Amino acid sequence: MNIDHREIGRELDLFTTTPVVGAGLPLWLPDGAVIRSELEKFAAEVAAESGCRGVYTPVLAKKELFEKSGHWSKFSENMYPEMWVGGESFLLRPANCPHHAQIFSARGRSYRELPFRVRELGSMFRSELSGVLNGLNRVRQIALDDAHVFCTAEQVQSEVVIALDAIERCYSILGITEYEYRLSVRGPGGRYLGTDDEWSDAENRLRPALAARSIPFVEVPGEAAFYGPKIDVQVRDAHRREETISTVQLDFNQPRQFGLEFTAEDGTKACPVMIHRGLLGSMERMTALLVERFEGRMPPWLAPNQVSILPVGDRNLVGAEDLRKDLNARSVRVSVDRDGPLGRRIHAARAHRDPYIVVIGDKEAADGVVDVLVPSLNRRFVVDVNAFVAKVSAEVAGRVLHPGKW
Repeated sequence: MNIDHREIGRELDLFTTTPVVGAGLPLWLPDGAVIRSELEKFAAEVAAESGCRGVYTPVLAKKELFEKSGHWSKFSENMYPEMWVGGESFLLRPANCPHHAQIFSARGRSYRELPFRVRELGSMFRSELSGVLNGLNRVRQIALDDAHVFCTAEQVQSEVVIALDAIERCYSILGITEYEYRLSVRGPGGRYLGTDDEWSDAENRLRPALAARSIPFVEVPGEAAFYGPKIDVQVRDAHRREETISTVQLDFNQPRQFGLEFTAEDGTKACPVMIHRGLLGSMERMTALLVERFEGRMPPWLAPNQVSILPVGDRNLVGAEDLRKDLNARSVRVSVDRDGPLGRRIHAARAHRDPYIVVIGDKEAADGVVDVLVPSLNRRFVVDVNAFVAKVSAEVAGRVLHPGKW
């Protein structure tokens, strides 16, 4: 299958790169930005439903932060060089978790506040070699759908189950059906933090969470993060290649490194467990996956332009504008194309992969109907204008995968 998101991205003006900006640093064009924005909103909604609250943190911090987290000793070859400002060393972050640990420690915490869940779609930076960069799949700045849960050891299993349920919901709405779960555990050697007992305990808390949802999985030694084991979701792309998209990771090291604590029920101080949770993964990789999966014909809710309105002549502009306003009022993205022969405009709307193409002529205006073409269904029909507005707005709001039958 010869489907490449880079070619589709160029054809549909979704993103570009330029030598003066640099490889691995894509520029999101307006239509591509719509897709990314819709994915970001979706990720935020799902995270909020599972109890996460949004935060914002800086993309850089003192080197000391990443020395404490362990990133500098275990991951520095993938980080950008330090920057000296006012005699102090700063680094672009390779991950959001050290900043979120600081949010947890902003004040004293009680066991009554746990689980404490925060979420941020923040930028992270990886010093990738030029030879491995690949469109949106491998970039140097990553926009990651990232959440961190601080909880007690007893709460780990239920929190992991919540994350797994959220992942399943996301994949159902996005139409992702070919994937498998991988339990990534510690292997021989490696650059792991923590004791054997801590690793064994952490791995034994992930297995029951998978079992609780009857999720088949493969266990892979050596694929764990340096700070703890994880559940990775391996998705097959349009080329049948596996990509890690979603992840749920346990971390007992960073809370200890940062001295995180909460007041337990008996009044003593205890250290929380940190769960790293990514539902959609990076916006770049998810966009590439979906663009290839749908060959650029995105589900209506993700389509940059959802309805293309084509007035037959200038005298039909009033009806076209009225329809545009009705759809815009219902948060539907619409364009009105009046220039050139009608056949050429229909062809352009098809080439742009617009889900709904509407023609309004004298007869349609007089009868209060619209002539609708739905390319994905290969159907053309006439329908009442109010019924059209209601159905399209419902399909967009409902995040349907494909336009429904009429």
